Amino acid sequence: MKPARVYRWVEHTAELELELEAVTEREVLADALSAIGELLEDEEQSPGCNAAPAPLERRALHAGAALAPLERRALQAGARDRPALLAAWLEELLFLAESEGFIPLQIADLSIDADCLRATVVGRMGAPRPLVKAVTHHRLEFEPTDGGYRARVVFDV
Repeated sequence: MKPARVYRWVEHTAELELELEAVTEREVLADALSAIGELLEDEEQSPGCNAAPAPLERRALHAGAALAPLERRALQAGARDRPALLAAWLEELLFLAESEGFIPLQIADLSIDADCLRATVVGRMGAPRPLVKAVTHHRLEFEPTDGGYRARVVFDV
């Protein structure tokens, strides 16, 4: 039986820490994208903290308000090791949010090499919350465990 994928946010003064646990590296990266998408989600279009997440197909409409149509973006990130690759991945997602207003929702395609990842990300245009200033390398980790992988990244907010 596969262990469930898990992520949680840990608050710090001027920092926000994301901890991830998953069976595969791909799932760690997918969960990191989901967490970032949740963090960046438009406040007026977000279903709120207590609502169950809607399937991607139903996110096109929420509370009677039309949302932007789903779009795709190709991303590439490179780094010397897995922790740095995780940080580079998140930096790319945050750059798209800040520069284009693109809110990532899921990975459509992902390939990972020793020092590079290439992905197609599905998301929508919106007004992402300008919460994250930077991805830091403080306490950064992405490593195998007995049951899969564990990762941690700290954001400057």
